Amino acid sequence: MAVALRCARLVDVEAGTVLPDRVVVIEGERIVAVRPGSEPVPEGMQLIDLGEASLAPGLVDLHTHLVGPAGCGDFMQELRQSGAQLALDGVVHARDTLNAGFTTVRDVGAFHAFVDVALRDAIDRGVVPGPRMAVAGAFVGVSTGGGMIVGLTPGIELPRQYRFGAVRDVPDIRERVREILTGGADVIKLIATGAVLTPGTVPGAPELREEQIRAAVEEAQWYGAYVAAHAHGTDGIKWAIRAGVRSIEHGTELDDESIELMLEHGTYLSADIWWSDWLIKNPEQFDEEQRAKNDAATERQRQSFAKAVQAGVRVGFGTDAGCFPHGLQTRQLATMCTWGMTPLQALRAATLTSAECMGWEDRVGSITPGKYADLIAVTGDPENPSSYNDVRFVMKGGEVFRNDLPGGSVPR
Repeated sequence: MAVALRCARLVDVEAGTVLPDRVVVIEGERIVAVRPGSEPVPEGMQLIDLGEASLAPGLVDLHTHLVGPAGCGDFMQELRQSGAQLALDGVVHARDTLNAGFTTVRDVGAFHAFVDVALRDAIDRGVVPGPRMAVAGAFVGVSTGGGMIVGLTPGIELPRQYRFGAVRDVPDIRERVREILTGGADVIKLIATGAVLTPGTVPGAPELREEQIRAAVEEAQWYGAYVAAHAHGTDGIKWAIRAGVRSIEHGTELDDESIELMLEHGTYLSADIWWSDWLIKNPEQFDEEQRAKNDAATERQRQSFAKAVQAGVRVGFGTDAGCFPHGLQTRQLATMCTWGMTPLQALRAATLTSAECMGWEDRVGSITPGKYADLIAVTGDPENPSSYNDVRFVMKGGEVFRNDLPGGSVPR
């Protein structure tokens, strides 16, 4: 079916401007034209009039965890749920993410291996609603590191699905990368340094060496995939960049040399600079060690983000959703503006730049003929980042999933 969307304003993230009075013409899943609103809608085409609302591309989150308990620091909860329960909870998280305006996500690791693959496939088949997903299958890192469930009594062995990505040496990493990609993953997620939430780990301390990271990058390339590296500390960041990863996740301790390396290699930064605010406001969900490590990292990470923006690093939009409840990710747009971006730069980061990081810029990230009709609408000022905290209309692939605008409805 051909559909025309009429809007009072359209956000052009490619040009960095807001265009007045536009009509977007859609056939099937794809955008076929963007026209001035003064042009007549072709006869026989369904018209959806968004009134005074502003239309923007569907948002993209580079760093989510749709599988697993959300909004707490107790990873042991993972062991109290079966894979089926985790998947069904993931269905709810995916729906909440889509309703918040995120039509595409990169899901960068689950403790229970490959549940994210099943969720992605169910969404792709139309069995459940949710965003387009590129998934990592499992965390890859050392057995006592940031991507593992740690703290068990010595002698207790977890089932392999909770240790699938645990590695020791270079041959081990090569084998694990191949297993994860042939198991259905789209991207490899390495844990290159310690983590804020994992007990006993030090966020600034390296956990994988440069030669190990390079081995993962090389193996992934054979499968047409790439590597995203969790890296807080400076040494881990530099090793990951030199080894050829696509993106640095978190990037808490960027120095001038690591920023120069990012510019030289074209590495993307995906920095979750908002969610610390949620942790601070909900301290009861996290233990003393987690709160202390977050306090130590927050200001440093935001300063690193500002330096990267000023230097011209390719900055995407990654929130670490799952550490906080899904659907709140848009709050980060305002934080990105506080730390150096204009509102339209932040919106570009959350759309086209993140799509480029994923290698999906040919299909999502802007309102452009040929791309998927992944579109959202807000009623507030489209150049005010807070407006995106109240998304009223969501279309994915030409299908309306949400329409809370005056007189709006969702076709059934």
